[in-house]
Order: sequence, then C-alpha cells, then structure tokens
Amino acid sequence: MDSLTISWLDALERRHLADLTMSEVARALRALSSCYVERRARLAEGGALSSAGKRAAFALYYGPQHLLVTRKILMALPPATEQITEVLDLGCGTGAAGAAWALAAGTRSIRGFDRHPWAIAEASWTYRQFHLHSRVIQSNIAAPGNRRTAVTARRGTAVLAAYAANELAPDARARLLTSLLEAHAQGGRVLVVEPIARRLTRGLAPWWEGWQIAVERAGGSADEWRFPADLPPTQLALARAAGLDPRELTARSLFL
Repeated sequence: MDSLTISWLDALERRHLADLTMSEVARALRALSSCYVERRARLAEGGALSSAGKRAAFALYYGPQHLLVTRKILMALPPATEQITEVLDLGCGTGAAGAAWALAAGTRSIRGFDRHPWAIAEASWTYRQFHLHSRVIQSNIAAPGNRRTAVTARRGTAVLAAYAANELAPDARARLLTSLLEAHAQGGRVLVVEPIARRLTRGLAPWWEGWQIAVERAGGSADEWRFPADLPPTQLALARAAGLDPRELTARSLFL
C-alpha cells in the first residue's frame, strides 16, 4: 500500500474516531450492513447516512473498501487509466472510489457529485487528503433536466458511477444509464462498479442485466471480481467486531 493511502487511512481513523469509540462504530456498522442487505428501499431515502454512527461506519469501513476494490479493477483494465485528464465521480459518496481512479490514471483533476450534504463534505476532505484538484457539487446525479449534473465528457474524461446506481429509483437509474452511454459516445471512458450481493433476492439486482446488455451493445465489457480481503487493521477489526466475515472483496463492473 502506498504512503499516500496509508496517510489517508490514518487521518480517516482520527477523523471518525474523535467522538465515537470503535464499539460504537461497530454497532453502527452492523445496522448499516443490515440496511444494505435487508432494507435496501431505505437507501434511496438516505437511510445509510441517517446517524453519526452510520456515517462514521460508512466512511471508515466502506470507504477504504471502495478505494481498494476500484483500484484493483482499474489495474485489471489498463485502458481505463490511459490518457485520462479528469475524473467525474457521480454519486461520489466519500470520494474514495473517484480518488482511486484519479490516482491510478495520474491525473489531479476530479469533480464529485452527490445529493447528500455530508457526502459532499466527506468527498471534499478525501480529495484533499490525496492532493487532488477538486470541485464537489451537491446535486442529484439523475434528476430530470438537471444542468448542474449534466454529464459532459470528452476524450480523456473518466466517468465513474461506483456504488451509486443501485440506490436510485428505477426512473432515475434509467436516466443515469442514458447519461453514461452519452458520455461514452462523446469520447469518455465509463466505469460502473457495484457489489455482488448474493443474499439479495435472486442474487443480483434486477436492473443489472439490462445495463449489461446496453453496455455490451455499445462495445463495453461486464466483469465480476473477487479479490483477497487484505483489509487494513482498523477495517478488519471493525468487521470482526460487527460480526462480518470479509474473506474476499467482490464487485461487478461495466466498462466502456
């Protein structure tokens, strides 16, 4: 792990354990995990970030996972990091996944978009930790007619939607897919990352198959990934305290 990422992890721990204990964050992580697995309807309502404990758990546990998984995917998709000049991080959350793409591509320019004010502040902080030149905008990435988040790409633009599409309502998700396909047509490179949620009904989110067909028709690829769960010590301790068993890190992706 590089020194910049280690420094970020140390700062992340200081930031989110300043007012909460590990036990409190672990309890919140159990509730957050339940929200993702059993009560996904609450995600569109902001249920994952509804308390200080959940926000800390999301940033401290899932943020590093998002960075590590996205980085590993990008390493396996060399075209994703070639000649990238800027990253658009749609539904940026903590900003970790977008930072992973910017760092892997060697660019310092990134723009993040999210509807939640806490996520905007957290992503801004994350981008600063990685010395990225950023602009973070509070706005719904899939709102109809929203000019603030219109995806305008060009050659050299990397457009990321990581761990965001599944939390949208169906009509908003459809608009996002249209925007991503248009960004690719404009010359941008597009990466969508989502978890593999085997415990969900039918194993996969019902919308994924339609997205995969659309991406493959546009010349893109769909992949499933399994990586060793080489989590940093704090994240591993949180997982164990919350009763989680991260034997491997999994994800699925669409790339154009």
